Amino acid sequence: MFHRGWLAAAAAALVLWAAAAQGAPLEAYGKLPTLSNVIISPDGATLAYVKELDTKRVMVAQSIANRQVLGIINITDSKVRNLQWADNQTLILTTSVTALPRGLTGRRQEYMLAQSFNTQSKQQRALLDHVGNLKEDVEVMNVVAGVPQPRTIDGHTVIFVKGIYFPNNVGHLALFSIDLTANSTRIVSRQNDSRAEDWVVDDAGNIVAESSYDEEEQHWKLEIFRDGERTTVMDVPAPIESPSLEGLSEDGTAVIVSLPGNDGNPTYKQISLKDGTASAWAHAEVGFGGVITSLKTGRVTGGTRLTETNDYVFFDPHADRMWRSVKAAFKSATDVDLESWSDDRMKVVAHVFGTDYGEGYFLVDMTQHHASPVGPAYAGIDDVAPRRWIEYKAADGRVLHAYLTLPIGKDGKDAKNLPLIVMPHGGPHARDYPGFDWFSQALASRGYVVLQPQFRGSDGFGLDLLTAGYGEFGKKMQTDLSDGVRALAAQGMIDPKRVCIVGASYGGYAALAGATIDTGIYRCAVSIAGLSDIRAQLRYWRWPRNNVDARSDRFWDRFLAVGDPDDPKLKDISPIKHVDKVSIPILLIHGKDDTVVPYSQSDDMADELKDAKKPYEFVTLRHEDHWLSKSETRLQMLQATVKFLEANNPPDPPAPPTPVASAQ
Repeated sequence: MFHRGWLAAAAAALVLWAAAAQGAPLEAYGKLPTLSNVIISPDGATLAYVKELDTKRVMVAQSIANRQVLGIINITDSKVRNLQWADNQTLILTTSVTALPRGLTGRRQEYMLAQSFNTQSKQQRALLDHVGNLKEDVEVMNVVAGVPQPRTIDGHTVIFVKGIYFPNNVGHLALFSIDLTANSTRIVSRQNDSRAEDWVVDDAGNIVAESSYDEEEQHWKLEIFRDGERTTVMDVPAPIESPSLEGLSEDGTAVIVSLPGNDGNPTYKQISLKDGTASAWAHAEVGFGGVITSLKTGRVTGGTRLTETNDYVFFDPHADRMWRSVKAAFKSATDVDLESWSDDRMKVVAHVFGTDYGEGYFLVDMTQHHASPVGPAYAGIDDVAPRRWIEYKAADGRVLHAYLTLPIGKDGKDAKNLPLIVMPHGGPHARDYPGFDWFSQALASRGYVVLQPQFRGSDGFGLDLLTAGYGEFGKKMQTDLSDGVRALAAQGMIDPKRVCIVGASYGGYAALAGATIDTGIYRCAVSIAGLSDIRAQLRYWRWPRNNVDARSDRFWDRFLAVGDPDDPKLKDISPIKHVDKVSIPILLIHGKDDTVVPYSQSDDMADELKDAKKPYEFVTLRHEDHWLSKSETRLQMLQATVKFLEANNPPDPPAPPTPVASAQ
């Protein structure tokens, strides 16, 4: 149990963070987080984090005891994807870059790069640099394809990570071993194996399992390593969904494999490393959506429970008690997310969100029963808008859920006849997540209700909801959104004549479909990196043709219920083919460096709207990717969106201030 002083410290943090009144400037929401990637070292002595300053972004390592800065790197021009500790003095920073390396054929892609930084020596190095055991005519770049996994072997810090190498200029996956102590790097998996895709490494740094995929047979195979021999222990058909290697069992004697389940939840098996036999995993019935694997040991330590809020279950009773205590300390919070904790679980970094707390990071010291504020992720935002989980029915009776964010100062009882923004998520086989969402919070701060439906085709809520979206692009997936509008209108919460739709990626497609296919619902539409021409998008994804692994192609064929990109049904669901039906203003926003949905999807849509003399605006984000990874262009997107919404769907004017009686 926590002492009262703990909660008092959490409340005091709110005062420390108070930097703005209701309706913070858009810069507070639109720029990259002021503070992110907050992690604690294994011994609990040092915090590391990414800090956004006025003119630059830095990675910082800082002593917890005396707040002394132990190291700092300028990463202003980097797109940070991950930060982790390899040991108590060494950090691993993963970034990405949009590029087409010299000598390769194809189009520009997003490549992941990794480097280490030692807080004592201040030395930096690329992880996949100077690989020592390459065969002739083999090249390698510092491109990683997975999360680095540190091990301590004979006193050395050794990193294992999937990476890409190029025998005969053809990219293959391999497992690399990087001994940071000895400054040596080598490939430890078989070279020239084009089918291998994942590996499990034990505490001693030995590969104990390898999975591979055979595109010709459309089979997934698992091999285990015993006494220097490879033994195939699983060989299953996997034309689309494949099993996954999750890691080692708690005692390290088996490999945990998740297989696609018939109900949408994975089925877990454990494969003995001694004899290769498969059996049910002891923790399979705990009831979680995904596993938590220790990067330090490779062993599965728990699982995630994600519905409308974040939660975790840990198999070690001590760890599970520690997490329950942390949650109890912030019992009135809307969401508490575990960011990082020390090896002994006595120091925890939690990201907390709720109207009683605002949002930000806390350092929880279990020995002192005290929570100290590290800082807000978004400096300058004091008041946060209330966000809750709601339920409504689609026209065919299907029960759907959504996140509903109300304008700041509204509690639901006084929310009447308000303007609404419908914000469908990307994917579409994805979902929205609990916690602080900068985009919906920014719009709510301007007086809008924001609805984020988990429409059919969304993932993370069971197989039934996911498969219900197959073949429903522009159809029931779209009307699930407008059914949410009708449900809120029936409650009197929103004004059905003041509704706009805003989305990115698939959400951008849904915004365009709301203007061209499911019409008559919205006053305006904002498409951010959205698809307009499904046929052109499928052709983009399929060139150059990947003859090694076409599972993604088969997935989209199934999701769209088509046989190939030339299927005439695609015209019916492509907004660019229905520009004649547009009767509302459309804002198109797209990054020039987008490698997922190409810039041409918005550029071509703009041309069609222009030729048809339809009302539209087009904003180009220079040097921006699909994920809005840069502060300047992310803010540019938000400012353009809010300006467009306020012009075409004005919010209610702010209420006049309450007069304060003068002293007599």
